[in-house]
Amino acid sequence: MAAPDDADDSAGQAAETVRQLRALATPAGATALTRAAALLADRTDAVTALTRLRAEVGVELAGPAWGIARQRARARPVFGADADRLLFTGDTLEQAGRPALADRRAARLLAGGAGTVADLGCAAGTDTVALARAGASVVAVDRDPVARELTSLNVAALGLGRVEVREADVVELVAAAGDGRVAGCAAAVLDPARRAGGRRLLDPDRWSPPWSTVTTLLDRVGTCVVKVAPGLDHDRVPAGVEAEWVSVGGSIVEALLWGRGVTHTWRRATLVVGEAVHELTAASDPGPSPVGPVRGWLHEPDPAVIRSGLVSQVAADLGATGVDPTIAYLTSDAPAPSPWVSSLEVTDVLPFSLKRLKALLRSRGVGRVTVKKRGSAIEPETLARQLRGPGDGTAVVVVTRVAGAPTVLVCQAPSRGSPRACDG
Repeated sequence: MAAPDDADDSAGQAAETVRQLRALATPAGATALTRAAALLADRTDAVTALTRLRAEVGVELAGPAWGIARQRARARPVFGADADRLLFTGDTLEQAGRPALADRRAARLLAGGAGTVADLGCAAGTDTVALARAGASVVAVDRDPVARELTSLNVAALGLGRVEVREADVVELVAAAGDGRVAGCAAAVLDPARRAGGRRLLDPDRWSPPWSTVTTLLDRVGTCVVKVAPGLDHDRVPAGVEAEWVSVGGSIVEALLWGRGVTHTWRRATLVVGEAVHELTAASDPGPSPVGPVRGWLHEPDPAVIRSGLVSQVAADLGATGVDPTIAYLTSDAPAPSPWVSSLEVTDVLPFSLKRLKALLRSRGVGRVTVKKRGSAIEPETLARQLRGPGDGTAVVVVTRVAGAPTVLVCQAPSRGSPRACDG
């Protein structure tokens, strides 16, 4: 529990941030934001930019406008044109998900006919925006006055109605939930805060709200979705709840638990590639992949496949086998025309030995290598430097375990038009 002085300081800081946000929502604030954005686009250094802003728009607006302009620049690659109308703090931008994924969640949540949704912990209101755009009436809830102000201003800036922003404690609301409803709504989105003091909270019991609130919501409100950490232990997933991992660009960007009223399967891996969305599901645990010797091609499943426990399903689809019971690499005789794996052609398989590996690469004229690893303690950058030589050739060196033994796989470097290289 925070000491009284700490609580007073926090409340004072929040009040000042709310005051600044309201000032930026005025015509004078809009002018300041436009000028700050122009200075940022011209790559004006911060000291010069702030000096000019203070002279042109006043001391009260200069700092806040410059801060918001920087957050908008960070948000623009993800939020597109909306970024220039939205307000973020650093923390709320960090927590905000991708709009396309928020739209996807909203569409699935409302597909059964729910017309009212509680956004439990609204932060900057990005989920509220997606839900309102999908046609729902939204109750956006947060204890944090800055979050409530951001949500109110962002909803107004985008011209969205049917949104009520409410101060309430999510723990108390969920504890009072019943008959499939929470905060008077037929559906809910919950995104617990999973960071504190700039650090990720690995223990779900330390999230805000904590894991007990997550499970209570899943038990009492069938039409809900909870955003969780991608590394969540599978043993934490309640029975009858679908867990989904979503990957974009080879990285997991979100993990979701779907309430029993909208659960369709046991596990789901989702891969977003541009406008295309690929989904892989399993109604029950498919078990481990069969293991066999390394063949002509090495395949690394997408992280969403690995985290969702569906590697053996991909292996069966490809006619592939694993290289080791504890390693996610797969191997087969042919390249894999599948979005679910990245592939490399294997030229050599040898026990891990730096001396032997150097000799092999020199004999092939390989002077530059990319090192990948899985199930090994080696540092890829260090090994790549150790293997650097005078040759002009390139290769990919994969250090892993094969049937329990430390092993090196030398692979052809991918060329344009070849299957995607393993991301390692």
